[in-house]
Amino acid sequence: MAEKSNKHTLAVTTPSEREIVMTRVFDAPRKLVFDAWTNPKHVPHWLLGPEGWTMPVCEIDLCAGGKWRFVWRNAAGKEMMTCGEFQEVAPPERYVQTERWGGEGPPAINTLLLTEENGKTTVTLTSLYPTKEIRDQVLKSGMTGGVEVSFDRLDNYLRAM
Repeated sequence: MAEKSNKHTLAVTTPSEREIVMTRVFDAPRKLVFDAWTNPKHVPHWLLGPEGWTMPVCEIDLCAGGKWRFVWRNAAGKEMMTCGEFQEVAPPERYVQTERWGGEGPPAINTLLLTEENGKTTVTLTSLYPTKEIRDQVLKSGMTGGVEVSFDRLDNYLRAM
């Protein structure tokens, strides 16, 4: 597991029946955080979830209408894939994208918002799901634990950039 390097922790809320909002503060400027979040040379270093997973495919066309696709693989060869399309891109402040796990089903809409104060960046990631049932399945999947581990990795990665 990635070592925690500061006191910042992940906050997860459900402000509506279809939303999950995840917030975390990083000790890095917003421009650097946005680059780490949207550049395919950086994303595979931190967006991995539990230990033992790699990201052999990281494709990001960062523009409105641009597509993105991530494939993760564990040591046993099991793969997971998610993909989508950017609807809005406003570097280094925000983006809005669709997300389809396994490339199927109705998409979630993810909004990434980055705000900076005194050299620290607050990341707010809001996921809006098509139904309450899908949102609840995501919450039960262990996703928040994987996000927390990935955000700890991101924090360490930002310090090394």
